Amino acid sequence: MKTKVTRVGTQSSIAGPADWFTGEVRIDPLFKTDKPARGQGASVTFEPGARTAWHTHPLGQTLIITSGSGWVQEEGGPIEEVHPGDVIWFPPEVKHWHGAAPTTGMSHIAIQEELNGEVVEWMEHVSDEQYQKR
Repeated sequence: MKTKVTRVGTQSSIAGPADWFTGEVRIDPLFKTDKPARGQGASVTFEPGARTAWHTHPLGQTLIITSGSGWVQEEGGPIEEVHPGDVIWFPPEVKHWHGAAPTTGMSHIAIQEELNGEVVEWMEHVSDEQYQKR
């Protein structure tokens, strides 16, 4: 097996699908490992007020905040404010959401692993009422 270099600009950005996100979101793929490894990562940029829907990951998820100001929340917990350099770990199967603060955009690197062909289970959208409970 050889070392793999993925050159910048070789993977297209995609708009965050409305089924998975509220607001304007851009996803920039970073990497997907070859088997037997199962990791993958993307840089995700949220415009102010944009956020994910509620979701879980079968093997958990790590977020590394790279710019702006955002919020993260696991079901039943408080909304946490996050800033560049913060690293967030959501354990396997923990229902959560993350996104930008209301007036400031936010970008993060999201890293997760695949299990049985799945990396995420998307659920209902985070309502405006849930989002504004900060």
